[in-house]
Amino acid sequence: MKKIFIYLIGFILFSTYTFASNIKYDFENVKIGSIPKGWIVSATHPKKPLAIWKVIKDDNAPSGKKVLALTKPNNSFFNGSIFNLCYTKKINFKNGEISVKFKARSGHTDEGGGIMWRVQDANNYYVVRFNPLEDNFCYYIVKNGNRHLLSYADIKLSKGWHSMKIVQKGNYFIGYLDGKKLINFKNNTIRQSGGVGLWTKSDAATSFDNFEVTNNN
Repeated sequence: MKKIFIYLIGFILFSTYTFASNIKYDFENVKIGSIPKGWIVSATHPKKPLAIWKVIKDDNAPSGKKVLALTKPNNSFFNGSIFNLCYTKKINFKNGEISVKFKARSGHTDEGGGIMWRVQDANNYYVVRFNPLEDNFCYYIVKNGNRHLLSYADIKLSKGWHSMKIVQKGNYFIGYLDGKKLINFKNNTIRQSGGVGLWTKSDAATSFDNFEVTNNN
C-alpha cells in the first residue's frame, strides 16, 4: 500500500511537471531574410501583398545580433484596418506567460505592436499592444475579424527597446510593460488553447526579440 502511494505521488508530480514548458526564440539560429520554422505570415482583413516579416540584423538587439521584424507594411490606401500577423500554432498555449522585447521603428497611421495568443486563426485571437502614437497599452479580442477593446492604460515610453509581458490564467489576464503591471481583465470569449505570435497594425514597422512562452497548460 505504501509503495502504491509513493508511485501515485510520483505520477502526479511527473504529470504536473510535464504540463509546464518554456520555449524561447532569440532568432539567432534563423537565417537572415527568413522567419522561424513553423511560423506563419498572415493578416486580419488582408490586402495583397501581405506585409513582409523577416529576421534582420540589429547590432543593438537585446540579445545577439538578430531580431524578427516587420520590415515592409502593406501600403494599400485603406490599410488602417489591416492587422499584420506572424505567429505559430506549433505552440499550443492556453495558460501561462508570454514575454517579448520590442522596438517601434516607424509608422504614420499606427506604430508599435505586441503579443497575440490563443490564436484560433487569423480572425480569432487575443492581442495586447503598445502604440507610441497614442501613448497607450491596449488589450483586445479579435472575434470573427472584429476587434473589441477590453482594457487599456495610458502610458508614454521613450524610443528604443522595451519589454512586454502577458499572464493568462483561465479567464484572467494581466499585462505588463517594462515590468510594470498596467492592465488586468476577465474575459471568457476564447476559452480554448491556440497559437502564439506577434502583431502590428496598418503601417507599423516593429522589431521583436526574446520572444518567450511559459506554457502552464
